[in-house]
Amino acid sequence: MTEELEAIDPQEHFQEFFKTEKYRKKIAQMAIANSKSLTVAFEDLLTFDQKLAEKLLEEPDEYLKYANNAAYDQLRIEDPEYAEKIARKAEKVAVRIVRLWRATHLRKLGSDHIGKLVMVEGIVVRSTPVRPMVMQAAFKCKRCGEITRINQTGQFLRAPFACSNPTCRSKGPFDFVQEESTFIDSQDLRMQERPEDLPPGQLPRTLHVKLVGSEIVDVARPGDHVSIVGIVRAVSPTLPRVGKLRTFVLHLEANSIEVLGKEPEIAIPSPEEEEKILELAKDPWIHRKIKDSIAPSIYGYDHIKEAIMYLLFGGVPKNLPDITIRGEINTLLIGDPGTAKSQLLQYVARVAPRGLYTSGRGTTAAGLTAAVIREKGGGMTLEAGALVLADKGIACIDEMDKMRQEDRVAIHEAMEQHTVSVAKGGIVATLNARTAILAAANPALGRYEPHRTVTENISLPVTILSRFDLIFVLRDVPNKETDSKMSEHILEMHRKGLSPVEPPIPLELLRKYISYARGIKPVLTPEALQRLRDFYLAMRSVSETEDSPVAITARQLESLVRIAEARARAALRKEVTAEDAEAAINLMKRSLKEVGIDVSSEKYDIDLIMTGKPKSVRDKLHVVISTLLEIEKETGIVERTALLNELEARYKIPKVEADRLINQLLREGTIYEPREGYLKKT
Repeated sequence: MTEELEAIDPQEHFQEFFKTEKYRKKIAQMAIANSKSLTVAFEDLLTFDQKLAEKLLEEPDEYLKYANNAAYDQLRIEDPEYAEKIARKAEKVAVRIVRLWRATHLRKLGSDHIGKLVMVEGIVVRSTPVRPMVMQAAFKCKRCGEITRINQTGQFLRAPFACSNPTCRSKGPFDFVQEESTFIDSQDLRMQERPEDLPPGQLPRTLHVKLVGSEIVDVARPGDHVSIVGIVRAVSPTLPRVGKLRTFVLHLEANSIEVLGKEPEIAIPSPEEEEKILELAKDPWIHRKIKDSIAPSIYGYDHIKEAIMYLLFGGVPKNLPDITIRGEINTLLIGDPGTAKSQLLQYVARVAPRGLYTSGRGTTAAGLTAAVIREKGGGMTLEAGALVLADKGIACIDEMDKMRQEDRVAIHEAMEQHTVSVAKGGIVATLNARTAILAAANPALGRYEPHRTVTENISLPVTILSRFDLIFVLRDVPNKETDSKMSEHILEMHRKGLSPVEPPIPLELLRKYISYARGIKPVLTPEALQRLRDFYLAMRSVSETEDSPVAITARQLESLVRIAEARARAALRKEVTAEDAEAAINLMKRSLKEVGIDVSSEKYDIDLIMTGKPKSVRDKLHVVISTLLEIEKETGIVERTALLNELEARYKIPKVEADRLINQLLREGTIYEPREGYLKKT
């Protein structure tokens, strides 16, 4: 009698648990959501009955069955029609347990955990496509046509031993009938330990996870942080012609999966958080507050923090029928060593709703865009790289100048078109990479030389420089006042082990604020439009005279619009005001002043960023080439000394400078030396 009681007991116990008000509501809502699964928080079960909760952890296979049956019985009471519908399809109600009281570390999983219910946390590194898996297979006897149904477990499809028709009882052959069988979605994931959980000097471990059930497949994507509750299983690998091995391989059969770092668009803030966010936005000094909350432990750099603020909020992308215009802002920081560039980048990767940090030397083109990987079965699959994983987020690329030239080319398309195109190994695909890029680079000679142009200072190709909306130079210039403040700040930080400045907005709230703000699409007001137009035309009109450089191009005008939109977004405003336009113009002027000034003529020259040579140098090079061609027509080959004398006599270009210009042309391959001391145009 006692055994019988025990057998019935757990199920009834679970049913009592489901009769509590919270779960009765949840069960009643299942039909509306057309869902076959019921999510149960482990702590609720623990407060209801500790023994039952412990039994569930120890013997999950048995107790989850009881829970599923109890949930179905309760559903029959709450909504008999929906319960009937589920029964007709030969499906079950699945109880999904979430948030166990403690997570087990991936590397601690071992033989003690086999068959137990555990919770593991980590990052999804790859996922297979969703594939249907047969749960109940229908087989048709070829002799009498009787259909036999067999419940399937394990990896392989099992046929019946004999026909279920008592008059036939033949041992086969059988045909599998797809229409009569029931299927369920399944998917495999690989998850990896989080970098912060790693013990010193260890590589991250991975674990194979099997997901079964339409509610839990395709929930997590590569790059997501997840927490998975499931039963630990051990399977012995089979070797052909030898049999099964003695060592087993662990994997996790998932019961529930929760994504911890949600995408910004999906994570809806709770009403209390929304209230806080709207309260913050009312503050007239909100921009100052956000700026001060960005990397508060790093002293100074007001304009750079402002640029980072705009980068986090981003402008509005425009999808026109013929072209798309990106909304994300790209920023480049060029700086002397020890100016906290990497720290800023690491911070941004942490605060951005989807942020990734990668460093130049260890990064390849495939790692940034997409890698083609050969699967076990011989097919090819695509694996997303950093820029694709950071889609709708921010990719921070450190040491950009140290990247190999062929790897750097991969960023071009992502920066302007926001896609990554792959055509390798029979796979032709275009992936989205709507990513804002924050990059850092060191000057070529260790320190930034103010009297050399930006392209001479940094070994990045012009094609990439021109795609950055804002470029800033962080120079380490001794200055008594700032140095004393900075030393105080740094020493105070080391003394206390805390940031000397408390951020006005806590990190978590800032992240939520950014996610919330990114849903707003601000529109330009006529006043803002007028300001931007006036600035653009004023800068262009400087260039109208014959010999002056081009100060600004349409690319910069688009950048200005993006920055102004981002500033409006930061205050949760629906329209871009003249004030936003002014702020954008000031920041752009600052950026142009640092990198877009022709050092010799002291004028703004956008061609420094667009072509790498200021107009003054291009004009002189032009003179050198035309003089060379003139002499070449007369003599056929030009003597170097003759050319130098001619340039000095006719154009007043000193010999030293002329020599440098000739060497530059030789380097670029515009002219060549057929023999020493003689020059010719290529």
